[in-house]
Amino acid sequence: MQRIREALAAGRVRFSILALLFFATAINYIDRAALGVMQPVLAKAMSWTAQDYADINFWFQLGYALGFAAQGRFIDWIGVKRAFALAVLLWSVAAAAHGLAATAFGFMLCRFFLGVTEAANFPANVKTARLWFPAGERALAAGVFNAGATVGAMLTPAILPLLLAAWGWQAAFLAIGTLGLFWFLAWMRSYHEPEAHPHLSPEELRHIRGGEEEEPRHLPYSRVLRLRVTWSFTLAYSLTVPVFWFYLYWLAPFLNQQYQLGIRIDQIGLPLIVIYLSADLGGIIGGGLSSFLIARGMAPVRARLVSMLVSAAGLTPIVAASRAGSLWMAVAVISVALGAHQSWITNMFGLLTDVTPKAVVASVFGFGSMIAAVGGMFMTQIVGYVLTTTENNYGMLFTLIPATYWVALAWMYGTAPRAVEEGL
Repeated sequence: MQRIREALAAGRVRFSILALLFFATAINYIDRAALGVMQPVLAKAMSWTAQDYADINFWFQLGYALGFAAQGRFIDWIGVKRAFALAVLLWSVAAAAHGLAATAFGFMLCRFFLGVTEAANFPANVKTARLWFPAGERALAAGVFNAGATVGAMLTPAILPLLLAAWGWQAAFLAIGTLGLFWFLAWMRSYHEPEAHPHLSPEELRHIRGGEEEEPRHLPYSRVLRLRVTWSFTLAYSLTVPVFWFYLYWLAPFLNQQYQLGIRIDQIGLPLIVIYLSADLGGIIGGGLSSFLIARGMAPVRARLVSMLVSAAGLTPIVAASRAGSLWMAVAVISVALGAHQSWITNMFGLLTDVTPKAVVASVFGFGSMIAAVGGMFMTQIVGYVLTTTENNYGMLFTLIPATYWVALAWMYGTAPRAVEEGL
């Protein structure tokens, strides 16, 4: 508590910036999740086949993968304020443009453009956290802005049925597109670099900088790809972040199959809400754990790795999910695992900012995320193959999940500390 009081006493401007990151992430997920919620209506209106819907989603994933590397470098090049503002403006246009599409091909174009532009969100968030928070607060900040993803995923099915009932699907897409425009105006008015912010006190600026030395302003991309941290982060992130997409795509089908649930909110909706709220809580607790360890004198990199070890241990009971005796026992196991996953991810974000020069942190994150997104595309195919050949036996998949974290953890224990010593 003393540490929290000291952090707040230094100033609170950085927390207003964090609120903007949280809302950007929530809007990002509302815009991308809207298609899935409205899929039954759209499929009926335009006579989509299952393959049409699969192709539409594929083009989003492709745009998302390609967008990461480009967006990360662009953010480092022109600065987070202008790059993030442009990205949100363009993805809002892409989200609204879905309301003008009349064919599956039109939706493919909209989804591809949405994927390219939405890929800016997390590189911009990580870059902003690196600029605005000291090492002891970065993972906690990541836990907060990352919580926007599950908040957005939960809000979408609550908001869209009302919009569909009132105005129809075309106007619903136009309405959600306007959310980003409000954020754009708030960001352009409120965001400045710490050294140039008109309301930032000298005390808070000193707190943010925490004695850090000046770093090189720019590095060529060829140098970024040779940094040890680039490959330390890329491999570990590619092994573990697709697990969240597994939950996003396959959790509801698993619960429906295992426990014969329906689509009413008190059947499938409530368990999913509990699971995703647990994910938010886990991300914030995990970020708070490494911040607590740093406040007690532990080196930041070691604090992140210890927190990731705790997260990997928390994930291990997921192997029992397919053998749970009841729905709520399964929900409890999955909730703990997904919370541990979000704890892992927030500490990985924190570790990345600890060992990466701030001039290229978005570039490193963008490259690693591009590779992870490509891996996620293959992951979807692997999951489909396993479920098809095993007649929807999820046991093997739940058994494999923890193994990916232990492999990633061993890799980062071997590479991240050496990345600190790499120098520039």
